[in-house]
Amino acid sequence: MDECKRVAWSVESHSSRRWSCQGTPSEANSCSPLVQQVIHRLVVAVLCFKVTFSWAALGPVVVVNYLNITADQLHPYMAFVFPTGNGIFQHDNAPCHKARIVLDWFEEYTDEFHLMSWPPNSPDLNPMEHIWDVMERQLRAQTPPCPNISTLRDNCLDIWYNLSPVMYQKLVAFMLRRVAAVVKAKGGATRY
Repeated sequence: MDECKRVAWSVESHSSRRWSCQGTPSEANSCSPLVQQVIHRLVVAVLCFKVTFSWAALGPVVVVNYLNITADQLHPYMAFVFPTGNGIFQHDNAPCHKARIVLDWFEEYTDEFHLMSWPPNSPDLNPMEHIWDVMERQLRAQTPPCPNISTLRDNCLDIWYNLSPVMYQKLVAFMLRRVAAVVKAKGGATRY
């Protein structure tokens, strides 16, 4: 459990998330299904969030390229939350995470924090997936739906910064159980 408290968990929202904004009825009706799909993908791409949290605190929410996020946002967060340099950073195996320039950056800062090895296609292990689900449910419950991208962004940030520390601390506390369940399922799906 103590080792899990030293991990900064991270993930991006991705195109399978159905966070979108709703235009006026006349705008929605005037677009073909193909155009609506393209607009939806653009909205999702514009709102690709990179977030980090640990036992101690929520990290920043940012929308930029991965190396800039890492250098400009993650590095100060890790230094603040893990000042003794014993922090461990987790990210999945998305192609942007495996780019040589990104791996070189992490190598440069190994004396300040460590990079956790992470198996590919392992959503059952990442507690951030649970947080995305909580945020998505809260967004869908809002009435009326977000009228534009700016409101959607603001609502996402409001939800993120009002998450209960108890909720994300419980997610960290259950990490050893998650790992045991994935091992028991031989990498298959679990209840998590």
